[in-house]
Amino acid sequence: MAIRTVNAAPEPDLQPSHAEANERLRAVIGRLSRRLRPTLAGSDLTPSQISVLFTVVRLGPIGLSELAAIESLNATMLSRITAQLCEAGLVVRAADPGDRRSANVSATAAGRRVRERIHRERTRALSAHVELLDEEQREALWNALPVLEQLAELLPATRVAGSGVSARGARR
Repeated sequence: MAIRTVNAAPEPDLQPSHAEANERLRAVIGRLSRRLRPTLAGSDLTPSQISVLFTVVRLGPIGLSELAAIESLNATMLSRITAQLCEAGLVVRAADPGDRRSANVSATAAGRRVRERIHRERTRALSAHVELLDEEQREALWNALPVLEQLAELLPATRVAGSGVSARGARR
């Protein structure tokens, strides 16, 4: 009986300059994200709490299992985070009317206001620094937006670590 091995998706055959550019792009996106993260409005919340709150505001009411999949969190961690957000008055948890064994989470008015304040603070911080760039640099940045937006759409929302495949089966 032959044993078949299944390998992760093969690494793309990148030229050294492309590999380096991809590394630089990943690093700069991460650095921008980390530097825009701190806000006064969200200072009492962890990055995970902010992420869950943003997802609930955007997609809610949402079931806990769907929320866990989107946020790549296990049920225990999500339960803790939603309990903390409930205690802070930012979300409410209720039984799913279609299935009383399941629960949905939705944002409160306070939760929506916190998300909006965090967005405004981050946008102001980014805008202030973009204004420090010269006109040519700003134009290059604006011209890159459609490509970056397309790239964001191509990347799967959830991935299985190291497999090259999203949790929903799409190749990455």
